[in-house]
Amino acid sequence: MTTSEAARAAIERELLAWMRDEPALHDERRFERLALALFAFQFECNVPYGRFCTGRGKTPATVGSWREIPAVPTGAFKELALRCFPAECTVKVFRTSGTALARRGELHLDTLALYEASLVPSFEAGVLPDLAGGERLPCFVLAPSPDEAPDSSLSHMFGVMLARRGAAGSAFFVRGGRLEVDAVLAALEAASEAPKLLLCGTAFAFVHLLEALEQRGRRLALPAGARLMETGGFKGRSRALAREELHAWLHERLGVPPVRVVNQYGMTELGSQFYDSVLREPAAKRRKLAPPWTRVTVVDPESGRALAPGEVGALRILDLANTGSVLAIATADLGVVSDGGFEVLGREAGAEARGCSVAADEMLGASA
Repeated sequence: MTTSEAARAAIERELLAWMRDEPALHDERRFERLALALFAFQFECNVPYGRFCTGRGKTPATVGSWREIPAVPTGAFKELALRCFPAECTVKVFRTSGTALARRGELHLDTLALYEASLVPSFEAGVLPDLAGGERLPCFVLAPSPDEAPDSSLSHMFGVMLARRGAAGSAFFVRGGRLEVDAVLAALEAASEAPKLLLCGTAFAFVHLLEALEQRGRRLALPAGARLMETGGFKGRSRALAREELHAWLHERLGVPPVRVVNQYGMTELGSQFYDSVLREPAAKRRKLAPPWTRVTVVDPESGRALAPGEVGALRILDLANTGSVLAIATADLGVVSDGGFEVLGREAGAEARGCSVAADEMLGASA
């Protein structure tokens, strides 16, 4: 094992222990130390990222805080394989959504251990906070299974959680790119006497289910212990939906009030996910809560200057679970940090394409 590999292994051992703590607590000194150590490793072993940082005058010798670590635009993952290990060590590649003709971003992994250790406590804290550890419940997923979509990080996450917390009858209901509406309705009706159940999937799939219920003139009354988890965009067949409108529609057709509907914010390029606070902190303002091994800040989209809490800017995320790729990500999303969490307000027009172009040029310019 090389010195760099040993450094990464030591970081991952501490991260795994942190993620498995019950509960895992925020620790600023620990985060700072691990972030700087991980940055030093990635600067050396992720060659394109090292070039990107050097071009900005940021090296392990000059960076003294996690706030100074250069963030890579998500679009750069469409241009380059941003990994810290040889290609032959890859065990999994997750890809962003897109058409066959569109270039898709990729996250390359040489281990799934840290990825899964990160997703489990975040999902359980955000979606299942009222369930005792190990308690199972019927879980119905409006998304493809991991076998059907092996390069989908979302399907992988659902697969891990169904295996861990799903009761008998839990299943996926998107096959061949089609939502199996009749099968979903039959499963929900069969579980109607269960005290608790989970229905989760993409917002787009929920819209298809709601449209089918509306066309059939049907309404369901899911049990009081039901909770919904939705993620992704909000476009229907003929209209765009605000999140509040979607949640109201879910209440109307499924009988689940908005306070039982959790939105997840995540992206393929990250190893961690973020969930609404509504089930975890029902009396507080709805916002996204960040796992202790992540930090979410906002910056001015043009200058990159850090903004104060309450100011709207571009979301920047540091995720220590990204040990094998890049820990600092500049998203194309606008948001605001407040009340110990953050809100996502929409997309910054043209940000991803612009950032992708600049970053890729810098990362490829080794001999320029």
